[in-house]
Amino acid sequence: MTRLSRKFKDVSLSFVRNPVTNDILSINDDDAVKKSVINLVRTRLGERFFNPLLGSNVENSMFELQTPEMAYSLELNIKTLLKNFEKRISLSSVLVTYPEDSNEINVRISYTIIGIPSPTQTVDFILQSTRV
Repeated sequence: MTRLSRKFKDVSLSFVRNPVTNDILSINDDDAVKKSVINLVRTRLGERFFNPLLGSNVENSMFELQTPEMAYSLELNIKTLLKNFEKRISLSSVLVTYPEDSNEINVRISYTIIGIPSPTQTVDFILQSTRV
């Protein structure tokens, strides 16, 4: 039996104020979890003080050779990260691909949110190098 939880609520990282209450805007439920997943994956290992194990190697692998082994390694890294640091989700799949002749990494993460009756969520994002 799945237990329903209270609403998930996080602070919006845009830091825009609510015009009525003058508080920082918040994001709720699906959007809060989605932002958390993306932020966790895009955080580099050692980037957060007092928790050097939080983060992934995705950002650091932008200039590595694009091999199936590297994609598999990143998938395992992301799965471990989300299993350890995002307790609000049940991970379904992680897929990392390198499009041919490009300097980018495509990441697709599918998960269900624990405690909220919602369909499977999918997060897609592309990481591109900013060096020119």
